[in-house]
Amino acid sequence: MADLNTEAKLKQLLKQEKIQLWNPPFTDQETNDPGQQHMTELAERFAPLLHLPVSEVGGALESIRVQALKRGKGNRTFRETSVATLELLLPRDAKKEPKVKTYLETRLDISVQQLVDRLERHKERLDQQGVKNHSKMMVLKVSDSEWRQEVENQNQNLQRTHKGFQILSERDGSEDPSTTPFLEIADQKGNPLKIPQQEKKALIVAMGFHEKGRSLMKRKRYDDAVLHLLQADCHFSRCGSTLLSSVDNFAVLQLDIVWCYRALEALSCLDDARVRLQRAEECFLQCYGEQQQRLLRIKGNTGREEVLFLRLHLLQSLLAYIEGNDSQARLLLSKVESLYVRLCPDSEKMARLLDLGFTEREARLGLRACQGDLQEAAVHISNRRQEKEELKEREHQKRRKRLENISTLSELGFCRRDAARALHRADGNVDRAYEILVESSRVVTATNNNNTEVAVSPEKVEQLLYLGFERSSSETALRLTGDDVPSATQLLLDNHGVLSSDLLAPPPTSSSTTSSPSSEEPSTSSSSPDDSDVVNEVLEDISRHEEDYLDLTLEEESELMALMKAYLTTGPTHAV
Repeated sequence: MADLNTEAKLKQLLKQEKIQLWNPPFTDQETNDPGQQHMTELAERFAPLLHLPVSEVGGALESIRVQALKRGKGNRTFRETSVATLELLLPRDAKKEPKVKTYLETRLDISVQQLVDRLERHKERLDQQGVKNHSKMMVLKVSDSEWRQEVENQNQNLQRTHKGFQILSERDGSEDPSTTPFLEIADQKGNPLKIPQQEKKALIVAMGFHEKGRSLMKRKRYDDAVLHLLQADCHFSRCGSTLLSSVDNFAVLQLDIVWCYRALEALSCLDDARVRLQRAEECFLQCYGEQQQRLLRIKGNTGREEVLFLRLHLLQSLLAYIEGNDSQARLLLSKVESLYVRLCPDSEKMARLLDLGFTEREARLGLRACQGDLQEAAVHISNRRQEKEELKEREHQKRRKRLENISTLSELGFCRRDAARALHRADGNVDRAYEILVESSRVVTATNNNNTEVAVSPEKVEQLLYLGFERSSSETALRLTGDDVPSATQLLLDNHGVLSSDLLAPPPTSSSTTSSPSSEEPSTSSSSPDDSDVVNEVLEDISRHEEDYLDLTLEEESELMALMKAYLTTGPTHAV
């Protein structure tokens, strides 16, 4: 890491003096050999500025010169043959020479599978995925003998994780939660959030991949973790910006991705890491407020969330150091040290709280929430326990009442899935839900009788697709509303973007028929045994504690702080 710091400072000095090491007199144009005398003079001139030995500065300058030559050669090759040069970021234990960079020449109009038989699901071309000449690619280490099996296992894990959370995202709670679990997105107080159906699905899958990634991080499996976290990032991108700016999940994800970069020693991906940390900081400010006043209003304290800022500033300090900005790195590290003193729990106070019957997690979070006050922490933890029990009881009563209402509506001849959606629209009011179901059936039936042969305009279908609705539902809605976009949009919104076959048909005439999930309903309502296994697998990775992401022991952070402090106090270095 120190060599990256030195090179960054030298590059700034070279830029200031407009020195190009790949040109004479620093490089012989015919042989590309270094101009020894001029390189030595340059090293002797820069060494005092950096307070480093001449030999060390000379080695760093030669490294910069060789990189510049290779980059120039790569640019010429790319212009003439369209063959790009990529830098591979290998794990430390996969490198024979830690300081020697690994390059790969390849065309960009090939698939990832052709480049390296790593992830079979990547069929897109490299250039279509944003890979350019001189791009950097992270390579995760797998031994030769395990290569095929490891690739297959990673693919299967990603696919099963996606399938499990996809199933959960499509469940609406119309079944008994004890046999058919479903996920609900709630605010800090446990109140369900009203989110458009498509956005809710994307959010559940994104949060699911994030939880899986965090679970792998706890087991130090950072290579697998980063794959799941990047999948989470992809699914979060399908959520609206308004939603992402109102919750801290997206910001925490960015921190976790960069933390994995650090663990995999891939922090030379400076551009991506910098963008992610900036994104995280902006999201935290939007969620919590400039002075965390919004967080204080919601939770009553800000102590627990400060660990996120500790990790954020620590990673920012690390990046500043790698970029050669020692003064900024020191400033950020001082913030980290100040936070660490406040957030690292006192062992004696922790022991006292454990003696009172509280868990280690409760004690740690309680002390942070109460700025280390033992008595206040005990009261806080007790209050939190009571609040959770009350919330759990309210949730139990609400779900029991909801199932009763769904059963009541199904006895009147309505599909349980449509009954659940109607209850959701009616905020749990069974009478209003009944009116919604009857009105929907009446409108659809009347429209069906009059517009069964209505031609659907492809342009209008595209308008609805642009709004986020699915093609089949969009075409059905337009057909039912006489190809009228506003009416079709309203119909789709009323039914959360899904027009099921049960909703399109009038209720059965016989009131004695009790509806249950039919074969025409999505398979996620009545899962197969394999689906149940997949769901149970992914549920195991979801923490049962809502503040698990805040319960950092700070052991890893402490190690990185000590490393950063050692680098920054090695000598009187200066930011250039």
